[in-house]
Order: sequence, then C-alpha cells, then structure tokens
Amino acid sequence: MKRMLVPAAIAAALCLGAAQPALADVTIGVVVSATGPAASLGIPERNTIELLPRSIGGEKVNWIVLDDASDTTRAVTDTRKLISEDHADVIVGSTITPNSLAMVDIVANAKTPMISMAASARIVDPANPKTHWVFKTPQSDSLMADAIAVNMKASGVKTLGYIGFNDAYGDSWLGEIRRSAQVAGIRVVAEEKYNRNDASVTGQVLKLMAARPDAILIGAAGTPGATPQKELIARHYKGRIYQTHGVANPDFLRVLGKDGNGTVLPIGPMLVWEQLPDSNPIKKVAQEYVTQYEAKYGPGSRATFGGHAYDSYLLLSKAVPEALKKARPGTPEFRAALRDALETTSVIGTHGVFNMSPQDHNGLDNRARVMIRIENGKWVLVR
Repeated sequence: MKRMLVPAAIAAALCLGAAQPALADVTIGVVVSATGPAASLGIPERNTIELLPRSIGGEKVNWIVLDDASDTTRAVTDTRKLISEDHADVIVGSTITPNSLAMVDIVANAKTPMISMAASARIVDPANPKTHWVFKTPQSDSLMADAIAVNMKASGVKTLGYIGFNDAYGDSWLGEIRRSAQVAGIRVVAEEKYNRNDASVTGQVLKLMAARPDAILIGAAGTPGATPQKELIARHYKGRIYQTHGVANPDFLRVLGKDGNGTVLPIGPMLVWEQLPDSNPIKKVAQEYVTQYEAKYGPGSRATFGGHAYDSYLLLSKAVPEALKKARPGTPEFRAALRDALETTSVIGTHGVFNMSPQDHNGLDNRARVMIRIENGKWVLVR
C-alpha cells in the first residue's frame, strides 16, 4: 500500500487550521429579578428577552437568563457564573439598584461590559473608574427627581415628606429629591424609610403626617411602592402623592386600586406612547415594542421595565456589529471592542434617545421623561 506524502507547507497549514478555535456565537448573559419583592419589575424584562432576535449583525446570539430572586448575593453569584462558566461577552442586568451596584466590581474585574436595567445614577458614576465597563438604560433618578420638583413647584407645593426603601435605591432617591427640592424652593420636612418586604409602615406614615407636608414622595419600586400609599389614604392624607418611575407596571396599579387616583409620577414615554404627538421621535419605536409585547402577553400588559430590556437590545444591535469588525466573540478583545462601541452608540429607544459618550454611560436627556397621572387605573399624560 502506498503512503500519500503531504508537502510540508500543506501539512503545516492543516495543523494550523486544526488549532484554530471554532467560530463563537455572541453570548449575552442576563440577570433579572423575576422572583422576590422586585418580581413585578423583573418579569416584564424576562418576558421581553423571550421576544428578542437570536442573531445580531448576522451573528448567532445566545441569550442566557438567570433569576437573582431580588437578592444581592444571588445577583453576584449569577454574574460570576455567566462570566466564568458561560463566557458571556456582555452582561445585561440586574433589575434593581442594589443588585446592579454589587455587580459592578465583578464585571470590572473581568473586563466584561454590562448594561444595567436599574435606575440609580451611581451605577454609571464617572467618578468610579470601575463604571468604565458599565452602562444603563433606565432614566437616572436625578433626571426624574428634577421633573418631580418642577411639577411640585408649579402645583404650589412648599413642603415635602419622603418615605423610601431602606436600601441603595431609596437612599439615592432621597439624595436626589433633596437636591431638586432645594433648587425649586421646596423644604423637606420629614424623611422615613422602610424595607421592600415590610407588610406595614404605620409608624413611618404617622410621623410623616405629623409633619403636615403639602406633598409626599414615595421612593420605591414595584408593588412594594403601594404599601405607604395605601396607608396614607387609609389615614386620610389630603396632600399630593408622588411616586417614582420604579412603580410603572400593571401589578402596581392592581395592588393600589382606587387608592392610586391622582398620583403623579415621571415616566419614560413608552408607557403612554398613544398619547404622544406624532412628531415625538420615540413614538414609533415605543409603538413597535408595545405592539409586539402585548400581542404575546395580552392587552395592557406593558410595563416600563420591559422597555429597559428592549433598549438594552437596541444598544447591542448597534454595538455588536461594530465590535465584530475588530474581534471574534468569546475573546477579551471582543469584550473590549464591544465596550468601546457601546460608549459611542446613538440610538432611538422606547424610553428616549440614547447618545452614549465617555462622560455619560446613560446618554438620555429630557426627551426620556414625561409626567403622568393615575386616573381610574390608567396612566394619563400630564399636558
């Protein structure tokens, strides 16, 4: 039997080809709070991920979704798993501020980009070098606090009481509303805190009412935001009640019921896209997303938080093709290129127009907020 001789150059090429890694898919690791106190926020985010395409820029995308159960430690564990075991090219999440803040160290040390779906401006604080790797889609509490203060001043509010979560979300909102109220000439006369899973806040509400503020802001997110409000109504508080954009979902309306009438809050335009003028650049994108979401999950199922997940996808749909020009997925070079691409991405989202920059990893302006009022279980645009 004759042996086939392979020229040395060809043999070397074959060996080199065999040593090359297979082309990798883009892996997107997602951490959401689909159970626990923040479930009414995380479920619409998880639902939205199920709607998203399985390819970006012609490249196959693997979406790996983990539930952190609204727990900070679990969020950290999930992030580590996605990076070390699943080799995620980017992390999307988590749903809430405390969890997202805890994840910053992990992604920074791993040099993996992250797009948070939580609100606090601290998540992308440029003074923290670790946020070099972190971006976020929700409107910052600072942007929304300014809108609340402007509305309060126009409504004749002189004194303000505050009750919010006893965690990073509540602390951030308290700091921002203090600043915004001072600029508006409004005096904060009472401050109280409570835990997300507290069944009663009677003591805190009694202290707030004793201060007799013209208005009260509840710095909460999801259905736990209804707890202080229902107590205030039960005790016949007659002042104006404000909520944050963290409560804008159907479950909050359901839990609050008729006690929600008259509540005012800032929100992204997506929630009330039908009430926007046709000239608003966000309207078309919001309509496309809400139509798709409600076709699958039912009329009226939209929630602001699902929009944050969709906006994360829109950012990646622009950034991934740019990163692919420089490196292959699954490599440190691709993760770095993706981070760089995200930092220069501009896109119209469901909640606003994103113009990312090295100085601003949120990239939203005043177009990302409108003021709405709750009337008979409906969101109504304040004109």
